Amino acid sequence: MKVLVIGATGTVGKAVVTELAKRHEIIAASRSSATHPVDVMQPASIEALFQKIGKVDAIVAATGDLHFGPLTEMTGEQFRIGLNSKLMGQVELTLIGQKYLHDGGSITLTSGIVGEQPIRLGANATAVNKAVEGFALGAAIELPRGIRINVVNASVLQESMPAYGPYFVGFEPVPAARVALAYARSVDGAQTGQVYRVW
Repeated sequence: MKVLVIGATGTVGKAVVTELAKRHEIIAASRSSATHPVDVMQPASIEALFQKIGKVDAIVAATGDLHFGPLTEMTGEQFRIGLNSKLMGQVELTLIGQKYLHDGGSITLTSGIVGEQPIRLGANATAVNKAVEGFALGAAIELPRGIRINVVNASVLQESMPAYGPYFVGFEPVPAARVALAYARSVDGAQTGQVYRVW
């Protein structure tokens, strides 16, 4: 299959590319890519990417920024970081990308453990992760032509503990390679409307 991985230069994205490349042709895209640059917060950028690469069999989104900070000091502008990037970026990718998927293709989005296990300073992340999963649940019953959509919900990565460890005291970190298997399950499997939890 021809698989588009957005966020391919991130920790999860790299692991997903490594896993899926064993079986599929990978198109690696990211904000920093010289070959396939894309900004998921700009619909025109998403459209330009698909115009360049043409139809694909699967789309994987391993991308999206969030705001971490105390609720008592949070501004609407800060909250919208997660809404505009991780939520609407993946929504826009789905809305545009469905037109460029072959029949029976798939879309795999990314949420995260704090959607169900909230942490201090993470109100934005909790709200956005829940919203991503809600969107996929609703989209799964409407996507045409046998197109499937699932979400991967992972715990904090082992590789990210140096940066994010203080936020996730008591959480069991998971290796990126294990998280990548959930994306493979979505791409290579047959289910839709699922949230694959890797905790």
